Amino acid sequence: MSDFRMIIRQTGGPEAIEREAISPVDPGTGQVRVRQSAIGLNFIDTYHRSGLYTLDLPTGLGSEAAGTIEAVGDGVEGLAVGDRVAYAGGAPGAYATVRTLAADLLVPLPDTIDDRTAAAAMLKGMTAAYLIGPCARIEAGQTVLVHAAAGGVGSILVQWLKALDVTVIAHAGSPAKAEQARQLGAHHALSCPLDALATEVRAITGGQGVAVALDGVGKASWDASLQSLARRGLLVTYGNASGAVAPIDVLSLSKAGSVFVTRPTLADYAGNAAERRDLAGKLFDAIAGGAVTIPIGQTFALADAADAHRALEFRATTGATVLLP
Repeated sequence: MSDFRMIIRQTGGPEAIEREAISPVDPGTGQVRVRQSAIGLNFIDTYHRSGLYTLDLPTGLGSEAAGTIEAVGDGVEGLAVGDRVAYAGGAPGAYATVRTLAADLLVPLPDTIDDRTAAAAMLKGMTAAYLIGPCARIEAGQTVLVHAAAGGVGSILVQWLKALDVTVIAHAGSPAKAEQARQLGAHHALSCPLDALATEVRAITGGQGVAVALDGVGKASWDASLQSLARRGLLVTYGNASGAVAPIDVLSLSKAGSVFVTRPTLADYAGNAAERRDLAGKLFDAIAGGAVTIPIGQTFALADAADAHRALEFRATTGATVLLP
């Protein structure tokens, strides 16, 4: 089968995604070529496609994948032909059967992690790792609100936080998804309307609120997250599933209890090879130790990436979605 990638020449809906034939590119200095076996689907891919996050066009899509090294350029150390690797981040372009990219983006895969799990886990799992660790610095005994708790990042957060002895209040978009979050370990699993969420959270916490709200939903959940925080709590708004959060009135933060807000990105917490390998190592340890499992809810053929985007945007997916070349 001929090699190909999925690209966009203009922003728009899923129909903007096109298939383009490609030829393998020999790696230059500091590069490797990876034959990709599994590719992760993430909400950021839809932001790139729609134009919410601006890219120069035409552009590839996709930020994470797993596969096997089939060529190594000069100056690359610690990686060899035949090694299994995965990556998350860098320039979009993971929607491809084969890809040449900088070697320092790659993380070697241990035998305990299969390719589909790696592709499903890298971006979402490393995101969970930095949210829990260097970003929010969540500690045992705290109570944390997790939005979209049956989704890709949310399902990992729920499990990992439970393993850290954190009390997890999960919110999901339907009773069925809330039940999935409960089965993943959430102590409280809600599916109430967002305008009722803060009241529910206050009731669960005896009026105190949560220490941290981890919010990948964005615009629609902003008020609910803010109103759910304890005094001096932290709102981490890390995604825009419902659209971008409106400009903030800083006085609203004092009225909510002198709370803190941050809008982090993985790129700033995995800005070099050492940080990437550290986050990935924590993720792999959590998976190998049984604290985290990666539920792959569905797979799509890479050529059907448009259908995968439709399913993701219509909230028709659970857990992670993997594209298969």
